Amino acid sequence: MKSEAELIGQWRSLLTSYNTIACHLDRELQESSGLSMSEYETLDRLVSAGCDKLRMQEVAADMYLSQSALSRTVARLEKHGLVERALCEADRRGIFVKVTEAGLRVHAEARKVHLDVLAEHLDRAPAATG
Repeated sequence: MKSEAELIGQWRSLLTSYNTIACHLDRELQESSGLSMSEYETLDRLVSAGCDKLRMQEVAADMYLSQSALSRTVARLEKHGLVERALCEADRRGIFVKVTEAGLRVHAEARKVHLDVLAEHLDRAPAATG
């Protein structure tokens, strides 16, 4: 078993790596497409789902954002015409989110930047050990 100092050192190293990559991603996505990292991640989860629409609860369950933070993120995406929200007919409490054609275009462009930044940082990062 690792010592306390080793565990804390490994944790801090992980945080430093995450923060470095997240800041770079946020900056590059903002400059190239006007999206924050959370907005891109939300669009990416919707596009990657491979279905017409998802319930907000499904998106939230798969992300690091709280339900309220996701709701604000989706509201910003909707304001820019990148997603649409609709009430679930079967359950009026449920809300569906759907990517628009404009959202698909912005996502495709932002995806290139996203992958470039990930490749730049993760190709040189040490592999995680378990």
